[in-house]
Amino acid sequence: MPMGKGTNFISEIGKYFKDNDATSAMNQIMDITRTLNFSEKRLFGEESRCNCKYSQLQVLQLLLLFPCFMIKNAFNYSTSSLCGIADCGKDVFYRFLSREDYDWRKILINITTQLWHKTQASTERDDKTPVCLMVDDTDYPKRGIQTEMIGKVFSHVEHKMILGFKGLFLGITDGATQMLMDFCLVGEKGKKGTYSLKQKQLDARFTKERKAESHTAKRIKEYDESKITLMIEMIKRLIARKIHFDYILADSWFACAEVIKFVTSRHIQCHYLGMIKMGKTKYRYNRKDYTAKALAALFDHPKKGRKFCRSLGCYYVTVDVEFAGRKVRLFFTKRNKKSDWNALITTSTKLEFKEAYHIYSMRWSLEVVFKDSKGNLGLGKYQMRNFASQIACTAITAMQYNILATARRFSSYETIGGLFREVTRNSAELTITERIWGMIIDIVNEIAQCFEIEDEKIFEILINRSDKLQHFIQIYELKMAS
Repeated sequence: MPMGKGTNFISEIGKYFKDNDATSAMNQIMDITRTLNFSEKRLFGEESRCNCKYSQLQVLQLLLLFPCFMIKNAFNYSTSSLCGIADCGKDVFYRFLSREDYDWRKILINITTQLWHKTQASTERDDKTPVCLMVDDTDYPKRGIQTEMIGKVFSHVEHKMILGFKGLFLGITDGATQMLMDFCLVGEKGKKGTYSLKQKQLDARFTKERKAESHTAKRIKEYDESKITLMIEMIKRLIARKIHFDYILADSWFACAEVIKFVTSRHIQCHYLGMIKMGKTKYRYNRKDYTAKALAALFDHPKKGRKFCRSLGCYYVTVDVEFAGRKVRLFFTKRNKKSDWNALITTSTKLEFKEAYHIYSMRWSLEVVFKDSKGNLGLGKYQMRNFASQIACTAITAMQYNILATARRFSSYETIGGLFREVTRNSAELTITERIWGMIIDIVNEIAQCFEIEDEKIFEILINRSDKLQHFIQIYELKMAS
């Protein structure tokens, strides 16, 4: 899929899909996959049957190459040039994607863990750049009412209810590379438990009887669970894999007592850092309970603690409080004296405001992952009715992105003779997180001060609607090039 002019600046893998030429992407995927342990037994739990024309591994590898040949789905495979490599029909792929006995969570984490360890083993770690987990969801808009588990969800991009479901993702970044580690497909049941659908629409959805122990049945159980519960379970699985991280970054939806207690109870050296809502939640300060808004008002004066950060162009207040029986630090910030306060919460009481804001800005790189994956890899655009196929396609898209992100890491951000060598940072491109931070300093400040718009909203527009803001982005690109 071609990238529009002016949109590659905030894209991680867009350079592999310029002008409908995906040869580069194909070569990068094949080069990276050669370095991985693609054992059938390790990934699928069994070897392919001897009477199968194509092994499970061969089918997976072909699916990973689909975007490189502009193949939108298995139906288009027979008319593509990739068909010359393996002359198989569309049914081979559809059967593979609908298998109930494949644990796609295990397959994704298996391959991604290998990729992540390769990036970490080859890099000289900069102690100033933390490794962060990022949690966020994204819309999976659908047209067909016959898709299994389909319902209506509220889209924060469209600001209305849409037909589809949500993908809740756990990503990881070290400041140079972002990867998708785990995901859940979730719906919004609503007060009536009808997913905001009429009975006729509910009856039209595809259904299938499954064994309770099947992996798809387990995924369906997740569909109605709380995002907080699913987030915690995903992080636990990553901890079990011994993946090191310093911070968990999330928006205000996840800033609750349950998450804070979970993070502070783990025997690992990590912290939570995220936005909070300026609502009715109470925080204990000096033996009294205050809402976030009341706390901000209490310190809204230079003599009481309000300071001005010149580099970020904003006022801020730092307050240590108790929340959910734990000591946490709140950072209140606003662009000018008349605008409303916003706030961050962290379990690290040693973190300073500018550093906290810098680290939190890394969370927006997950939005770039979503944009790239939807635009170039077709994330969430799968047309199969079977929920098992939706899970399989999401896992494969995540693997495609992670492989290309790894290739991007070693071809652009790190100067290397072979595939994995030491970093020469002076001649490397700016990473996504560095570009985001640069945009905060040069663009976001000006927009926020002029129009009094929250930073979160500005970045949602910059990342997801960059085609409408080409003028700003092109000015910044010229500045970085000079």
